[in-house]
Amino acid sequence: MKRQFFAFTFAFASLLSASVSAQVSVSDPWVRATVPAQKATGAFMRVQSAAPARLVGVQADVAGRAELHEMAMDGQTMRMRRVDGIDLPAGKPVNLASGGYHVMLFDLKRQVKEGENVAITLTVQDAAGKKQDVKVAAPVRPLSYSAHSGH
Repeated sequence: MKRQFFAFTFAFASLLSASVSAQVSVSDPWVRATVPAQKATGAFMRVQSAAPARLVGVQADVAGRAELHEMAMDGQTMRMRRVDGIDLPAGKPVNLASGGYHVMLFDLKRQVKEGENVAITLTVQDAAGKKQDVKVAAPVRPLSYSAHSGH
């Protein structure tokens, strides 16, 4: 009887963790292409969480370092700064786009070329403090690409 109970509990816990993972979705991801020897680029996407959460980290296979950033006006000057996290209100998409919140990829290990996909891992923390990783395959777009619609 105890074995059945533990088996049931384990199965139930597995289902719960699967449902937590499914609560964060990413759409329209892309990374800006680079020229040879360029050491940084940006990644952009739309992130949505079913429950209140916070985007607290990012990693990318092509970068030695990846950070969450924000572009904001400082008087008459647009400035970029690193942020520790980005709130994801329940059910509301958050755009990571040029001119606002976005992902910066630094210390690039190689040139990022149009047509490739970049593996990005987002770390999201829920209201209870539990973290989950969300894997994203972001296509590389040309240097001149601009995602006007929706971003």
